[in-house]
Amino acid sequence: MYYLYLLQCQDDSIYTGITNDVALRFRKHLEKRGGSYTRSHGAKKIIYTEEYKTKSEALKRELEIKSWRRQRKILLASKV
Repeated sequence: MYYLYLLQCQDDSIYTGITNDVALRFRKHLEKRGGSYTRSHGAKKIIYTEEYKTKSEALKRELEIKSWRRQRKILLASKV
């Protein structure tokens, strides 16, 4: 399984990513080993996840959501 996730950063920006282990990836973000964006913006909490059977499906969804404005991402996360 692969997961798309939205992570709220310390500066309240929203980071979008994919992983096969959400908890491990979040720990890496907290340790500043999870990606250059979150190294500079700081990780705060995972606010949303979606599950996919394949990496390809998750990547397609990630690209879609990355094109969205911040408010739409927040709206998606609030529907949980």
